[in-house]
Amino acid sequence: MKNTRKFAALVLSAFTFASALASCSASGGDVQTANRLEAIKQRGYIEVATEPYFAPNEFIDPTKEGDEQYVGSDIELAKAIADEIGVELRIVPLEFSAVLASITTGKHDLAISALAWTPARAESLEMSIGYHYSEDSLYTVLVREEDAASIKSLDDLKGKKVVCQSGSLQEQLIKDAMDVSELGELMYVSATTDGYLMVSEDKADACVCALVNGSLYAAANDGLTTIPDAIDFPVSEEYEGTRVGAPKGETELIEVVNKVIEELSETSQYNEWYEEYSEYAKSLGLE
Repeated sequence: MKNTRKFAALVLSAFTFASALASCSASGGDVQTANRLEAIKQRGYIEVATEPYFAPNEFIDPTKEGDEQYVGSDIELAKAIADEIGVELRIVPLEFSAVLASITTGKHDLAISALAWTPARAESLEMSIGYHYSEDSLYTVLVREEDAASIKSLDDLKGKKVVCQSGSLQEQLIKDAMDVSELGELMYVSATTDGYLMVSEDKADACVCALVNGSLYAAANDGLTTIPDAIDFPVSEEYEGTRVGAPKGETELIEVVNKVIEELSETSQYNEWYEEYSEYAKSLGLE
């Protein structure tokens, strides 16, 4: 009889524990709801993960504090999405790889961090429609000014040390464009700005980058330049357009994001933000 009672108590405890787990959502601590969008509305805020080192999309204004220090065209998009849902926006600054991981695991709600579409991301995330298409989205390399004249094509990168952000579209582009085994070395960093620093310190010869971001960095740091006339990585149509990522299966949330993107696209508001924050970054002497 004692063993029977002990077994029943264990079963009851296990059931209680399982029920407690079931009452929490993937983001931790939310009462179970039909989907993440409803959970966001219920809790009253949305958590947006971003890597704030990619001007003009997302960067830090050192004259400000708290969430106010995070600025950029993507931050304005995040605000618009939060306003559409009717909740508070909370920015979560992370390294780029952690931004993606936090969404695939459901820790945070959205990734808004100058994301491009890739097959791997499409498998692990819900991805929005594109919201930024322009010639400013060209990809090139950042090099030392003294080396620029000697790099006239991808062939001139052979034997050189090239760095790119791990898991980024930049990594995919250089691997698509050439046989990277012909490089002296292909190195990886968690943030593109770390790659720029490696070029500046002569630890790498070139860093694969988005033209606008690399040009802003070069303008603020003597001795560096981008060379789009020599190297302009072709971007296939499927990779075009910056996207927002959400946890897989959260289609209701992505539908709201797409609605906001469509409205901003109709008025060209996002492109206006992009130009505004390009000038903003220059005014800060962004590094």
